[in-house]
Amino acid sequence: MKNININAYQVGLVFKKGVYQRMLQEGSYWLWNEQVIVYDKFKPFDPSVDLGVFLQDAELANALHVVDVMDNEIVLMYENNLLKQVLQAGRYAFWKTSTDLRFVKADISKIDIDQSIAPNTLTNKLVVGYVRTSTVESYEKALLFVDGKYQHILDSGVYYWWKNNTIVTVGKVDMRQQQIEINGQEILTKDKAALRINAFAQYKVVDIEKALLQNKEYDKQLYVAFQLALREYIGSMGFDELLEKKDTIAAFVQERVNSNAAALGIEVAGFGIRDIILPGDVKDIMNQVLVAEKKAQANTIMRREETASTRSLLNTAKLMEENAMLWKLKEMEYVEKIADKISNISVNGNGDLVGQLKQIFVPQK
Repeated sequence: MKNININAYQVGLVFKKGVYQRMLQEGSYWLWNEQVIVYDKFKPFDPSVDLGVFLQDAELANALHVVDVMDNEIVLMYENNLLKQVLQAGRYAFWKTSTDLRFVKADISKIDIDQSIAPNTLTNKLVVGYVRTSTVESYEKALLFVDGKYQHILDSGVYYWWKNNTIVTVGKVDMRQQQIEINGQEILTKDKAALRINAFAQYKVVDIEKALLQNKEYDKQLYVAFQLALREYIGSMGFDELLEKKDTIAAFVQERVNSNAAALGIEVAGFGIRDIILPGDVKDIMNQVLVAEKKAQANTIMRREETASTRSLLNTAKLMEENAMLWKLKEMEYVEKIADKISNISVNGNGDLVGQLKQIFVPQK
C-alpha cells in the first residue's frame, strides 16, 4: 500500500495491471496494488493510450475539452482571449481549469476566411503560414481569379485567403494617369523625306475588366495604335505640307486612337509631339532657305527705310526752299555738329575770311 497526494493543479489517473480504473482529484489517497499517473491540469492531456478509452469515464470526459480537427481544418486555440496555439488535423484534449479556453474552427479547404477571425489574428506568426495575402493600393484596382476563373473586382485594401491547393491570382492595374513615350519613329513623308519623330501620350485605365480580361498587354496595344496613327498622318502628306500643318498632327492622332483606346478600357488624356528631326542634308537645305528668306526680308526692309528717308529729305528741302530762316537753322545745325568734333579753330587771313564767317553765323537782314 502506498500514499498518493494530488495537488489542486493536478489530476491522477489510476491503472491496475495497465487497465484504467478511475480519476483522482485533489487530495490524499492510499492505493493497493495500483499505479497512478499524475497530469498537470494546465498542460494538454496527452495520454499514452487511445483517448477514447478514457472518455468512457463520464467524470473524466466531463473534466476535458476534447477537440477533433479534420484534415481540411485548423483550430485556433485561445487562452483568456489570447491566441496560444494552432491545432492541425488530429484529436486533442485539454483539462478544464480556471483558464478560459476557446476554440475556433476554420475550414481551410476553402479560400474564404470567416469574418469572425480578426485581421490581426491572420497576421499572427502562428497563423501567417496558413494564410495568403494581397494588398491593393489606393491608386489601384484588381481582378480576382480562382483556379483561373474570374470572380470579381477588388477595390483598394488588404485581402486574406486560406492557403491551400486552390490557385488564387490577383491582377492589378494602376488607375492613375500614366505616360507612354513614343520615341525614335522613322517615318517617310509622301515625297519620301525621312523624318524621325519623338512623341508622348497620356492615358489612364477606366475599365479594368476590358483592359485585363478582353486584352493582353493593353499598354503595348496602345503604343502600336499611336504608332500607326502617326505613320498614317505623316505618310499622307508631302514634306512642305507637313511643315505647314504640323500643329494638326496631335489632334489627328489622338482622335484616331480614341476608338481603339476605348476598346482597351483606356481613356486618352493627351498626345503631343516633342521633336521632328530632319535628316542632315534636308536640315542644311532648310537652313539655306531660311537664310535666303531672312536676307530677302532684310533687303525689303532696307528699301522701305531708304524710300521713307528720301521722302523725308524731299519734304525738308521743299520747306527750306520756301523759308530762308529754316535754311539758316539747318546750316547752324550742321555747323554745331562740326563744332562738336573740333576743339580749337585758328583763323588766319584778311578781312574777307572774317566777313565770310560773319555771313555764316550772323543772320542777314
